[in-house]
Amino acid sequence: MKITPVENKVFGAVVTDVTLAELTDDEFARIKAAFLEYGFLVFPGQNLSDEQSAAFGERFGELEFGGTLFANVEKQEDGGWSEVIAIDSQRMRTNVGNEAWHTDSTYKPLSSKCGILSAVVVPVEGGETQLADMRAGYDALDQATKNRIANVSAYHSAEYSQANDVGDFPQRDENSIYHGEAYLRPLVKVHPDTGRKNLFVGRHAFGIPGLPREESKHLIRSLIDFVVSDAARVYKHNWKPGDTLLWDNRAILHCAEPYD
Repeated sequence: MKITPVENKVFGAVVTDVTLAELTDDEFARIKAAFLEYGFLVFPGQNLSDEQSAAFGERFGELEFGGTLFANVEKQEDGGWSEVIAIDSQRMRTNVGNEAWHTDSTYKPLSSKCGILSAVVVPVEGGETQLADMRAGYDALDQATKNRIANVSAYHSAEYSQANDVGDFPQRDENSIYHGEAYLRPLVKVHPDTGRKNLFVGRHAFGIPGLPREESKHLIRSLIDFVVSDAARVYKHNWKPGDTLLWDNRAILHCAEPYD
């Protein structure tokens, strides 16, 4: 196995000469250590099946879900694809919302440890995934800002973010991400595995207790903008079919790029 840091970035690495569907325990131990060090890992040419992707995810812990299609089409029983799903459907409006910087499932009681995406079919142009390092973002803050946010929290809700970013008010469902609840989470997270501090913000964060609404919104937005203001802290993955991308959801922002 070869682990090569991404050039000109403060995070990320490309992992080659390994088969994720046939990992040994020693290989996984190296991957997990690299995951914690670099924040995200790219595995070219893996071509994982739904079952293999889920099995890889289970090595990190209990799955929130696995082998789930994120696309503008549905997979058919014969292996083919449906017609393109309408852009005005709730599913696609949610996908459009994910074009803003965010971390996954912070709108649930337990937010996820990591995310895994694998490319099957990709658009001719667009549709890239961007990542941003909230560890390096926190490190680069001036001390006054670090002091200001040291003991500050914000609520997280997918209903808030969808309304704020897309102007959308989805029907509530207790089994979906639109369930009417919001969860209070710190703006500065101490990583449970590394002990390193990082910002913990994104499109789902809002409503800092004790601050007026506009001041709260401005502070969260300014922190996100600061993280992504340095090119060394931002990576754009240009997908090729077969690629697998793994990132630490506790410390790394991500967003989808638009496509036709």
